[in-house]
Amino acid sequence: MVDIARRNSGFPPVSGQASLQKPRAEARRAVNWRKAMSDNIAYALLVYTALQIFVTMRAIEGTSGSAMPLLALVVLVAAIIPLCRKFERRWEAMDDDAVSDPALRGTFRRDQAMLWTLAIGLPFLLTGLFKAFAALV
Repeated sequence: MVDIARRNSGFPPVSGQASLQKPRAEARRAVNWRKAMSDNIAYALLVYTALQIFVTMRAIEGTSGSAMPLLALVVLVAAIIPLCRKFERRWEAMDDDAVSDPALRGTFRRDQAMLWTLAIGLPFLLTGLFKAFAALV
């Protein structure tokens, strides 16, 4: 009775659990480490810039109508781009065969952790430095 209902529903017949599950190797798709690092760099730059705007700029922004905080923002954002390019160049230099090698997971995770630590930590570090400098002056 169940097989007749299943046949009429448009679903394929069930012949056991093994037929419903793909082997692990087929279920996992190859990760393109080059694209994944490029995506991480793009998102990290967005987070870094947002943190610079909302954290660091508030710390150095004065009551004067000076354009200095905006200039500082441009300099701080421009300073991080060469560092991000260094991360990206390492992954762009790989040949197409190695770019999906699962053995690179550890290297990718290390670079990813360093990238995000810089993207999130640097604005707070700079804010602390600006506040310390302002306290001295």
